[in-house]
Amino acid sequence: SHSSNKENHITTRIKKRFRRTMETFISLEPFAYRQFDSKSSSGIFIEGCSKENFVKKINSLYEELKKEKNVVLVDGYADFCKHLFIPNFTETKTSILEITPGNQSLLCTDYKARCPGELPVLTRWFPRDKMKLGKAKYLDVILYSRKQLNKEDSAENAMFVPQQDASPWGIVSIKPQNVDYELPMTPITMMRNALPSLKEGGSGVQLNKKKYEESIEFWNIHAYVQ
Repeated sequence: SHSSNKENHITTRIKKRFRRTMETFISLEPFAYRQFDSKSSSGIFIEGCSKENFVKKINSLYEELKKEKNVVLVDGYADFCKHLFIPNFTETKTSILEITPGNQSLLCTDYKARCPGELPVLTRWFPRDKMKLGKAKYLDVILYSRKQLNKEDSAENAMFVPQQDASPWGIVSIKPQNVDYELPMTPITMMRNALPSLKEGGSGVQLNKKKYEESIEFWNIHAYVQ
């Protein structure tokens, strides 16, 4: 009947509206899952927070920040990359230390890939179990647009697996640090991003010489803790 069809139409609209409210603006991409695995050897471990709670908190903080200021997401190295700087609500320790005469001998080096299929590159780091670390003041949450994530997923041996939801932005990396602005990307990461082939870990973004020189200046006297 006409009345029944009208009721079904209203019910469908309510369900769609409910789904929209349940969708998140920012999701956690599988590429970043490793940061919640304490046994992972791939780098930074997010302490004291599950993946599910992290995503909920990030979206909540984003909505709060949006009410306070106009610009919440800061431009990254390409149009598809953004940064969200927030106070560290986890127990995660800082991931970067200055290299000094006293700790230089502890530096480790190896050829590492961030995931299967990516080209390994020469990396250096301080071993976490030998360093005294304090809790990081901020988290630099790095986001890629859904369009870019889907594009990279289409490449063979893709690093990024698209989520089933329609979140316009996905978290690909989380950096605990003591400043609320972007620190220079490591030189080798900049070079890898400049690769035209997505399946080897490239993004097809042209290398910026000035940014590269700034990166050299910073990372010549700093290293990650892993």
